[in-house]
Amino acid sequence: MDENPATAPLPGNGPLDGDPGLQPERTALAWGRTVLTLIAASAMSLRWLPDQGPFVLAMFGLTIAAGTGIYATQRRRYRRSVEGIRAGCLAPDIAAVFWTAGACVVLGALGVWLVLS
Repeated sequence: MDENPATAPLPGNGPLDGDPGLQPERTALAWGRTVLTLIAASAMSLRWLPDQGPFVLAMFGLTIAAGTGIYATQRRRYRRSVEGIRAGCLAPDIAAVFWTAGACVVLGALGVWLVLS
């Protein structure tokens, strides 16, 4: 008679994965914020274009490439999360985290070098 709220079905059209916490959606939003941050950083780097020239364009291209790569693989990561939750076995996408962290470190170092030069 009294159902456990944690296991009760969601009303209406629930999420495709049946996850009441909507973990894949939260993760997708976090990756989306990362892409938005990279685009904002690339736009901010363009202010040094008149002084630094081609170096800034290379940095801009690297930042856009990193954001595009994240955006292009977003759907695959979301589907993988949904399938992993359904199967009850979900491993973290360590490669995506390391590539993103590496891109941020490289871009940060390039930005510091750009400001100090």
